[in-house]
This record gives sequence, structure tokens and C-alpha cells, in this order.
Amino acid sequence: MRLVDLLPEPGLRTQRWLAAAVVFTQGFISVTGAIVRVTASGLGCPTWPQCFPGSYVPVAVSEVPRIHQAIEFGNRMVTFAVVITAALAVLAVIRARRRTEVLVYAWLMPGSTVAQAVIGGITVRTGLAWWTVAVHLLVSMLMVWLAVQFYVKVGQTDDQSAVVSYRVPAPLRGLTALCAVTLAAVLVTGTLVTAAGPHAGDKSAARTVARLKVEVATLAHLHESLLIGFLGLLVGLAFGLAAVQAARPVTRRLAVVTALTLAQGLIGVVQYFTGVPAVLVTLHVAGAVLVTGATAALWASLRQRTQPESL
Repeated sequence: MRLVDLLPEPGLRTQRWLAAAVVFTQGFISVTGAIVRVTASGLGCPTWPQCFPGSYVPVAVSEVPRIHQAIEFGNRMVTFAVVITAALAVLAVIRARRRTEVLVYAWLMPGSTVAQAVIGGITVRTGLAWWTVAVHLLVSMLMVWLAVQFYVKVGQTDDQSAVVSYRVPAPLRGLTALCAVTLAAVLVTGTLVTAAGPHAGDKSAARTVARLKVEVATLAHLHESLLIGFLGLLVGLAFGLAAVQAARPVTRRLAVVTALTLAQGLIGVVQYFTGVPAVLVTLHVAGAVLVTGATAALWASLRQRTQPESL
């Protein structure tokens, strides 16, 4: 008998709550990571996996302000919440004997978290080199996408006779996929803007953080252009969905993505013309999490898995 078989079998409601917790923690750690960066606390714990040589927790040293230690250590503690929720979600779907598709997405959560821990260690050991920070954030966005897919899969039936169908024609599914690809490009250029911007993650005079040597304005304009392109694709998708009278779950999710993208664009413009204040950078990262999650939900809504109609 496996150890997991000794656990009570969780109901669908419990599984969905755990899946929602996975989505939240994956997004939340991206925001706390942004707080670490804009407060210059990236090396508040200068070693990894220990915080300081010989200690896994902050220690009183004159070289590193206690506030920076607390912020960076706090971000590392959020990792435990990510790991715990991911582990509980895996145990829940295994015990509930869910279909293979659900199990695969469940295992991606702790698996990707381990990958993020490794990337985080590389980021610290390279002194916050810009490319490591960029990869760290982009993987976080990918994890948010996968977590949303997991949440949707959990809510679908496991019946082997279930019918898998699409709510919109193939051309509109292709256009939605193009929206997702364009969003990925927006996120990549966004990390590049940050890599060349004023928030290096550390301001210690004793350390020099490697920065991207490209004009910030050039990268910002590229980022802005891609965001406008993303919005244009969303508008085109809206017309397409209206033409085929798409189901409300799809149109509602598209409306959410569009509204969030407009808000994200407004934050970006304001932060650019106000000198990139720390609070707006944090809000911008939170907005990126929301737009990514909402786009993932839109993509998932195109496909449904339903019980076959009884004769």
C-alpha cells in the first residue's frame, strides 16, 4: 500500500481550492520578487541556499542592512508556500485518481518550482546578472500560465467517454495562439527594459551588478509597440468571436484580458514618464501576472471536455 493511499480522498471542491492556491502562490512570488528588486534587496541574503555563510537565516552584519535581509529572506520564505501548495495539489489529484492529463499538470508545479530554485541560486551567485533575473521572471510567468491550465483541467470531468470539443473555429484558435506568442514577446522585452533600467536589485558600493548595455528608451518603445500589437490582436479576436457568436465563457475572458492589458499599458506609460518609481514597477509586475493568467484562462476556455449526451 502506498503512503498516499492512507490519506482521505479529497473531493472536487478541495482539489479546486488547492489548484487555486497554486495559481495564487505562483503569481504572488513574482510580486514579492519584484519588491526585492525595487528595494535593492536582491543580495540581502548574499549566499544560496544559505542566507549567510553558516546560517540559513539573516544575521546581524554591518555590510547588509537588516531591512534588505528581511525582504530577501521573506521572498525565500514565500517559496515554501509555493512548494507546500504544489505538493498538496499533487497528493490530492493522485489520491483522487485523476486522469493522466491532470496528473501531468500537477507534477509540473513542484517540478518547475525546483527549476526556479536553481535559477534563483544562479541569480544570487552571479551577483544579480541581468540575464539571470530576466530568466527568473519569465519562468515565473510560464509557471502562472501552467498553474491556470492546471486549475481548469482539475475542474473538468475524468469520464473516459467525455467529449473534447472546441468552442471556436480553428482560425480563431490560431489567432488566440498568436496573441499568446505576442504576449510572450511583450514579457521578454519588459524584462529587458528592467535589465537596462534603474532597478538593479542592489545598490552596494562594494558590488557592481551587471546591467544590459542598451538604451532604455529604445527597449521601452519596442516593449510599447509589442503591447499595442497585442491589443490590436485582441480587438481582431473580439470581432472574430462576435462574428461566430462564440460562447460567453470565451467572450468574458477576452473582455477581462483586454481590460487588464489596457490598465497595464496605463501603468507602463505613467511609470515611464515619472522616472520608474518602485511602487509602479511592483504594480506593473503584478499586472503582468494578471494579464498572463487571464490570457491562459482565455486559451483554456477555447477547449471543453464534457459528458456525452445521453440518447
